[in-house]
Amino acid sequence: MRVFISADMEGCTGLVSWGQCEGPDGRPDWAFARRMMTHDVNAAIRGLRAGGAEEIVVKDSHNTSKNLLIDELEHGVHLVSGHGAGEDGMMQGIDGTFDAAVLVGYHAMAGTGGGVMEHTLTGSLHRLWINGNETGEMGLSALVAGGYGVPLIAVASDQAGCDEAEALVPDIATAVTKTGLGRYMADVRHPSTTSIAIESACAEGLRKRDKISTVWIEGEVEIKLEFNRTESADRSDRLPGLERIDGYTVGGTFPDFGTAHLAVWNILSHGAAGLRSLD
Repeated sequence: MRVFISADMEGCTGLVSWGQCEGPDGRPDWAFARRMMTHDVNAAIRGLRAGGAEEIVVKDSHNTSKNLLIDELEHGVHLVSGHGAGEDGMMQGIDGTFDAAVLVGYHAMAGTGGGVMEHTLTGSLHRLWINGNETGEMGLSALVAGGYGVPLIAVASDQAGCDEAEALVPDIATAVTKTGLGRYMADVRHPSTTSIAIESACAEGLRKRDKISTVWIEGEVEIKLEFNRTESADRSDRLPGLERIDGYTVGGTFPDFGTAHLAVWNILSHGAAGLRSLD
């Protein structure tokens, strides 16, 4: 079996602030965050192999996508690293040849109470709706995978993120890395504990893969993006196919999810110009 892992950072073991989750190289907090991200991904790899995975591709999906320590990853995996053009965003590299997908280190969507470093894609975006349903990064990644017929079988995140995943995908296996006590505070679990939890969830998810439905939308897709600042909407509403809904919000309807997903990233690249990106 082939399995695709998309790895973010904010939901990883031990991390509670963006000061830990951003470079430059040489900062002790940043070095720790990279180790913890690699730790959680390695636990997922071991669990997937225990569940029967034969080939694993890992997509580094946090910020510049140059975070995972390749020399410390479990042997034999493929790593997709770095930024570049691609229509599948945080799932770049997935296709229909994969049997399952896993999200590691993801976080809850913007506005989630108890979500550690909760946000959706960038610091400029307040809320995102897909066909009227509020959606975060987990939802987008599940839909990308679903477009290729690939089920999302396991998620490792904080408690709020795991709750979001379970609402999104019935029967998904989850591993809790920490419980939020605020946006930048958490009851964090020891790496030895989260390692076991992540391994177990990934093995379980792969074993019951056939019982887990893919997440997908057929036909036209309506998107709506509400920014934190009107200036972001000012930059975005000039793009083709979009209309201004109110001071903070733009939206439009697209022929399918793939086109809509690409539009979300294009909108954010305009709306977030000059503003801090989080991922």
